[in-house]
Amino acid sequence: MPLKGFWTRADTKCMSDDFLIRDQKARETAEKMEEFYSRTQRKPIWREYAEVIGIALAAAIILRIFVVSAYRVTSGSMEDTLFHGDYIFVNKLAYKYREPKAGDIVVFEYPLNRERSYIKRVVALPGQTVEVVDKALYVDGLLAEIFPDSKNTDNAILAAELSNRDNFGPVQVPPGHFFMMGDNRDESQDSRFWGFVGEDLIKGKAIIIYWSWETDGEPTVWNFPYIHTAAYEFGNLIISFPTHTRWERIARAL
Repeated sequence: MPLKGFWTRADTKCMSDDFLIRDQKARETAEKMEEFYSRTQRKPIWREYAEVIGIALAAAIILRIFVVSAYRVTSGSMEDTLFHGDYIFVNKLAYKYREPKAGDIVVFEYPLNRERSYIKRVVALPGQTVEVVDKALYVDGLLAEIFPDSKNTDNAILAAELSNRDNFGPVQVPPGHFFMMGDNRDESQDSRFWGFVGEDLIKGKAIIIYWSWETDGEPTVWNFPYIHTAAYEFGNLIISFPTHTRWERIARAL
């Protein structure tokens, strides 16, 4: 029988075996951790950026196809609500579950040439009666709402025999159609001149101005070789960006 307080050879062997077992388990754990980290090692930075850009592009394409479209305003017919050079987003799903209402600003296919897109304000709905008397708009016999940025620029009043601009109707809007007018009433070609807009022609509701660029007036003339014009336009864009951007109009809801 061993004396108390002294280690026997058997005890020493057992301790040695325990240390060997613990050491083996530690090595196995370290190997497993190393294998795990090797499988989940950090991706190269270029791959992370590529994945983020790819996801963003995919989301943008999906939104562009199914939800929103971007348009550039190319006339002054909606001043002072929209200016020539405003860039807007249009909600393509706005009328999927409801019809347009009076006051909505909508983008639609021009009834006389469906390859062109127009933007106007809905002023009368199916079944309503529209009349313009000395520039004043009446719907169902009542003076229609006057929107804050709408305007008349010509003090002259034209007789109905000369033009539909200032005196028009009364006419009733047929089912499934809408009566459109520009906010710049004296400078807008709209339903007073070319008729009603069918619901099937409406592309969506204008929701926001995401950028606005003050144009120089005359459009760019592209001459061969086009690279020279492209280089000039790009340089002009960089130089003029701070002064030609209408900063106060960016992110303006419609």
